[in-house]
Amino acid sequence: MNEYCLAVYRTYDDKADFAKKAQGIAIGLTVGSWTDLPEAQKATMEKHLGQVVSVDVYERPGEDRYADIAIAYPDVNFSRDLPALLVTVFGKLSMDGRIKLIDLRFSNTFLGAFPGPKFGLAGVRELLNVKDRPLLMSIFKSVIGHDLQGLKDQFYQQALGGVDLIKDDEILFENPLTPLERRVEVCMEAARKAEAETGQKLLYAVNLTGPTSSLASQAKKAIQAGANALLFNVLAYGFDTLHELAADPEISVPIAAHPAMAGAMYPSPHYGIAPSVLLGKLMRLAGADLVLFPSPYGSVVMPKEENMAIKHALLTENLIQDYVYANHELSQADLQLKPSVPVPSAGIHPGLVPWILRDFGPDVVVNAGGGIHGHPMGTAAGGRAFKQAIDAALSGETLENYAHQHQYAELSAAIQAWGVKQ
Repeated sequence: MNEYCLAVYRTYDDKADFAKKAQGIAIGLTVGSWTDLPEAQKATMEKHLGQVVSVDVYERPGEDRYADIAIAYPDVNFSRDLPALLVTVFGKLSMDGRIKLIDLRFSNTFLGAFPGPKFGLAGVRELLNVKDRPLLMSIFKSVIGHDLQGLKDQFYQQALGGVDLIKDDEILFENPLTPLERRVEVCMEAARKAEAETGQKLLYAVNLTGPTSSLASQAKKAIQAGANALLFNVLAYGFDTLHELAADPEISVPIAAHPAMAGAMYPSPHYGIAPSVLLGKLMRLAGADLVLFPSPYGSVVMPKEENMAIKHALLTENLIQDYVYANHELSQADLQLKPSVPVPSAGIHPGLVPWILRDFGPDVVVNAGGGIHGHPMGTAAGGRAFKQAIDAALSGETLENYAHQHQYAELSAAIQAWGVKQ
């Protein structure tokens, strides 16, 4: 019995016969031609032929005419790797006018080639010993050109604020001032010093960079030096590179996926790849334990409905496609990858925390840069203000009332500096 991966496209055209277009995609991206083949050859080629699953046409006055087209691609046509699948379903097709890949679902056989996140949500919580609240991440800022002591000082101030995770800036690459192994050593030393004062464990996601051929060895050097997490610019290197890193048994720490380059691929309604696929399904499938993406609230805004679709893809969605699942004796549990942790990012300050928890629930990382470093009372106070805002939101109190009742100067100062989103 054939198994299939399913791709769904949104294609725009004022006059096209979308049913005919769907057939053209199904044939053109698989066997190339069909009607011209001899009947005997059709019998042998049929297992390679793409299938049109559905064509839904939308025509509304004053709006673009478009169709959502679902095509099933036989697994026999491609190897069990993401480059092969993506080139099959959207390589040439991505250049065919106004068409966007809006969904992907995978066969059980294809999904079985991917272990997914090594730690996932539960594993990250276990490492931090935090079970029932959102996590808090802080970001290094303005560290290019700093030496190791400057990096260590900034790390220590962030850690003193009680954050759960600290990540490198994604543009901090290997350099003579802060080489990878020494960077890890001094930052983890600062982490231990802060933990002695706060009792708070933390993960340091060090930026993994360099030529693709050296990434695995760089990751292992970082881990040997004491790194307990990695940051990775997935889209610059490719999903398959993330998959290789995540599947490596010697790379035994969580991997946080950064969305750099994503803006070149998802924002247009007419072109590219939907964010729920690009920053949701594919990141989780390739093995990201945490996934950063633009929030609906801050300085780099993504529409809320797209954020919620990413959240669903990372936390709860079963990635197997129903078309295949219905024909196999498989339990739902057999098909589920570990959830990845959503990390809505960019322009986050304490006044946004109630909105983040309202939309994402407790299984989220509140990720802050300027909202911590720009706090009027300093970086450590910025971290404490976020922790206080999280506690307030979990208690159901307004931030203003909570700060007043508990005499939290840090949260009060943050509210005065940035306000509270109404």
